Amino acid sequence: MESSRTSFDPQTLAKLQGLHLRARHIVEGYVAGLHRSPYHGFSIEFAEHREYSPGDDLRYVDWKVFGRTDKHYLKQYEDETNLLCYLVLDTSESMLYRGPKSALSKAEYAQCLAAALSWLVLQQQDSVGLVTYDSQIRQFIRPSSNATHLQNLLQVMEKSPAGKKTNSGPIFHELAERLTRRGLVIVLSDFFDDVPSLLAGLKHLRHRRHDVVLFHVLDAAEIEFPFQSPTEFKGLEAMPHVVADPQMLRKAYLKEFQAYEHALLKGCRSHGIEVRRMRTDQPLDVALTSFLAERRIRVA
Repeated sequence: MESSRTSFDPQTLAKLQGLHLRARHIVEGYVAGLHRSPYHGFSIEFAEHREYSPGDDLRYVDWKVFGRTDKHYLKQYEDETNLLCYLVLDTSESMLYRGPKSALSKAEYAQCLAAALSWLVLQQQDSVGLVTYDSQIRQFIRPSSNATHLQNLLQVMEKSPAGKKTNSGPIFHELAERLTRRGLVIVLSDFFDDVPSLLAGLKHLRHRRHDVVLFHVLDAAEIEFPFQSPTEFKGLEAMPHVVADPQMLRKAYLKEFQAYEHALLKGCRSHGIEVRRMRTDQPLDVALTSFLAERRIRVA
């Protein structure tokens, strides 16, 4: 598994020029890391149970129900070939941040995640689309299952210019109206925005019966605030530059950051939205393997 871990290491990816090369490196490493393990894809929404019949696949037996009823029931899911996956990528200026010990910026890390997810969805012969946004939607690539679609998605991601500010709430409301077919919506962002506003937009997506997942992309420095000596903090998204002693700020910063993250998580849980923290200093396979393992129901 070591070769796979090396392929996903941000330090290694930072040495590769261009998203195309990074995406290929990630995919090859992911496939190599699977070895003989069965490859599982995304699951679709659970539909209903039915009683077990001789010859049915035991993998789909709901053992929790068996424990309660002493009867065998199988989980049934909606048709997997109809999966639509919408990748919603934040390209605002704050995503350009790269901490002092990070090999990739948040934008680069999010692009690598989106590239790997696109490839995996297309391998299942399902459809994937892409939305890039900052204060408005910049690119809207409709879902397709065509194998050549990946090249188009990578080009759009790689050439997306960084915007100034983000305004997630109205963006999510607009997407809720534009994404007419129900699917899996994966938003990749740092979510540094007005939490009530963005939660209202996400609630709208859930109201449209989309399965919504947030990939909360953060730099280690944003989480831990490791700065020691007087530092000039350069403002992003129209914020001013500030010179300050970080040791005097650390306690207040961490309290504010934790309160913000708690509000985001609590709000998302109340609307049935999954949130996954993605640290840019962690190998991508850690996040991807965990995410896919919880959603797998079939062997491709």
